[in-house]
Amino acid sequence: MKYENIREGRFLARPNRFLARVEINGQEEVCHVKNTGRLSELLIPGARVYVEEHDNPRRKTRFSLIAIEKEGTLYNIDSQAPNKVAKEWVEQGGFLPGVTLVKPEKTYQQSRFDLYIETREKKVFMEVKGVTLNRDGIGYFPDAPTERGKKHVMELCEALSEGYEAAILFVVKFQPARGFAPNRDSQPDFADALCQARKKGVKILAVECQAEPDGLKIVRELPVFLEEGEALKI
Repeated sequence: MKYENIREGRFLARPNRFLARVEINGQEEVCHVKNTGRLSELLIPGARVYVEEHDNPRRKTRFSLIAIEKEGTLYNIDSQAPNKVAKEWVEQGGFLPGVTLVKPEKTYQQSRFDLYIETREKKVFMEVKGVTLNRDGIGYFPDAPTERGKKHVMELCEALSEGYEAAILFVVKFQPARGFAPNRDSQPDFADALCQARKKGVKILAVECQAEPDGLKIVRELPVFLEEGEALKI
C-alpha cells in the first residue's frame, strides 16, 4: 500500500489520543493520529515523523501522522494499514493458493472480522492485528489490554465448530523483526487465549513488513512464540 503527499516533521506532543502537534518546515501543525493506542515508546518529543497531507477542506486536520522513526528504525503507526496490506497479501496468494474471494469486514454472529477468504475448498475468517511494540526485534501485541481482541479470538474458535477455518494475522510494522509473541506483561489472558485457539485449530500467523515513509509492504512470514518465555530463547 502507498500513501500520497508525505511530509517529514518533528513530533512535539500528543494532547490527546486523536491529535498530535508536529513541526513541519518550522511551522507547528495539528495532525490526526491514526492510532488510538498508547505508543508511549515511540511518541517521544523530537522524534522524526512522517505525515500525509490531505487536500480536503472538510477535514478538521490537514495532516495525518503515519510513521515514526526511533533509533534508526521506522515504525508505521497507521491502524488502518494492517488490514490493507493483509488484503493485498492474501489476494497475491501469500496466505493460501487459489483464493477466489477476499471480503473485508465480514459479519459472523456478533462480530465483524477483518477478512473473509474463500478458495474452492475453504472458507476462512481472518482477524488482523497491527504490531508496533518492539523488544529486541520481537514484535509484541497488545501494548495495552484489549478485551475486544480477546473476544475475537474466542469467536474465531466458535467459527471452527461450524466448518469454517480461522486465522489471526499479526502484522509487524517494523524491520528487521525476529518474530512475534503475545505481550503477557500487558494482558496474560490474551496470550492464554491465543494458546487455546491454536490448540483448537486457529492458525496464528505473523508477518514482517517493510515500512517506508510513503508505504507499507509485507515481506516475509515470522516465527510465532506463544508459550511464556519462548521468545527469549532465540
